[in-house]
Amino acid sequence: MTKILLTILQHSTLKKHLLLKIGLLSISLTLVSWGKTGHYKISSEASRSYNIEMAQFIAWNSTLALHASDADNRKSADPSEGPKHFIDIDNYQEFNTNGRIPQTLDSVTLVHGSLFAPQNGTLPWATLVTFDSLRNCFARQDWNKAVLFAADLGHYVADGHMPLHITSNYDGGSTGNNGIHSRYETKMIDPNIGQINYTGMEIAVIPDVNQYIFNYIYKNHSYVDSVIAADNYAKGVSGGNTYSSAYLTALWKKSQGFTIPLFKNASHALAELIYTAWAQAGKPSMLHTSITKPDAVKTCSLGQNIPNPFVHSTTINYSLTKPADFMLQVKDVMGKTVSTLVNAHKPSGNYSLEWSPENIPGGTYYLVMKTGESTEVQKMVLVK
Repeated sequence: MTKILLTILQHSTLKKHLLLKIGLLSISLTLVSWGKTGHYKISSEASRSYNIEMAQFIAWNSTLALHASDADNRKSADPSEGPKHFIDIDNYQEFNTNGRIPQTLDSVTLVHGSLFAPQNGTLPWATLVTFDSLRNCFARQDWNKAVLFAADLGHYVADGHMPLHITSNYDGGSTGNNGIHSRYETKMIDPNIGQINYTGMEIAVIPDVNQYIFNYIYKNHSYVDSVIAADNYAKGVSGGNTYSSAYLTALWKKSQGFTIPLFKNASHALAELIYTAWAQAGKPSMLHTSITKPDAVKTCSLGQNIPNPFVHSTTINYSLTKPADFMLQVKDVMGKTVSTLVNAHKPSGNYSLEWSPENIPGGTYYLVMKTGESTEVQKMVLVK
């Protein structure tokens, strides 16, 4: 898919090519989807929808969240990144008439010409390419690359759940709502992020990933008018002062009813896409799991608890190669923290502790060990 995009651009004249790159870079710097706070929230909450099979992916939680805005950070250095974050879907006459568009880049090029897709954004296809890359990483068990592709996937999924990223009226210019983009996605979200709370939903293997991605984009476009209406309402309440707290309070009051579900659906879609990519790759196991940030030296090592399975108590051995802020937790299969065994700054060295759980039912649990640079997970079984 990426090669197709490059071919499209190479067939245009040099002049058009340069103008296109300048225009897309300008647009990409304007579009920052939900902002870092929103993207962090969506990615970190994906695990709420993990099923029992996905318990091993709990180890990814912090990495997915911390890298949720990597794709945005690439825009300034890579002009080809910008179009991946939006699609002006209402510039497609087919969408305005039939509610859908050609769903492959080849078909868009055939119908509209080689420049149409890059000019109007390639978000759904960028999402699909990233999904394919994630599946391929799973297939070859390249876990460190897989988690970063999953983080990028989370970013593009979140973009597809931000209504102003899927309309040509992305900043309200055509309706007199100039500046609504940043007001809605960042200035409103940041102070209200604590009110965006939701539970997970059941997930299943997606039979047609292309259609799945387009379906949520088609659906979420319907909220464009709702965002504009909320902006008009808030401006009326605040006397047109869009910098005031009264405006932001009113905007949140009017839009939270659909904004919170957009966040919830984005987190769920990310979980479902990760699950599907993993299933298509044959459901490889990554336990014992070790996740280390790119270009970082591994700082922790977690041994298998002994004995395992265990009845009353078990011994846990771990080591730190350098001083670090360190956390060791026990989580159940749904990702809920059962016990925090260590949460402190620790010097380098080898450590051992005994865990004797009380009032905890028998079953499968996960030891999750984290420093600022590394995460490791071990599976253990309590027999009662």
